[in-house]
Amino acid sequence: MAKKVNPEKPVATATEAPAVTTANLKKDYLERIVPALTKEFGYTSVMQVPKLTKIVINQGLGDATSDKKIVDVAVQELTSITGQKAVATLSKKDISNFKLRRKMPIGAMVTLRREQMYEFLERLIRIALPRIRDFKGIENKLDGRGNYTLGIQEQIIFPEINIDSITKLQGMNITFVTTARTDEEGFALLRGFGLPFKNAKK
Repeated sequence: MAKKVNPEKPVATATEAPAVTTANLKKDYLERIVPALTKEFGYTSVMQVPKLTKIVINQGLGDATSDKKIVDVAVQELTSITGQKAVATLSKKDISNFKLRRKMPIGAMVTLRREQMYEFLERLIRIALPRIRDFKGIENKLDGRGNYTLGIQEQIIFPEINIDSITKLQGMNITFVTTARTDEEGFALLRGFGLPFKNAKK
């Protein structure tokens, strides 16, 4: 899991780190990442080169069983962070020991594709992750199928969240779904996009 945010560390400004537009990020993928991966893995067709297809942000909210407002707040916060309407996730079965009923709201999630996916990725890499206190990179273990899930402990690393207005610190999982056939290929793709993996060779 990522460490706590450093509230004293300023958010990167346009002069410090000029934002790459979605068009430029796509161009970078086509002009730099695709040739690099083709050379590294010996692909014979552009269609073989892995792509990032979607980013899924998910929050599991255990306290939601006793306070429905927690889910409402989480949905609002994820919507602010991603720029796309988040939705509540519902329980699939009854669990009496946890006072959980089927179809009860227990979390929040949003799935990003295309332009919004690239925009979120850019802000995550350039602005949010550097605001984590004592940040030294993210873990490099993928899921065996070329996908990667990043655990964030606190939503306040995102500048869209007003620290003074939050009611509770909440973590989230950010899953990067790729078309890679192996973890090695998925890792190379995400590293190419700029995800700051620990001990990643350039």
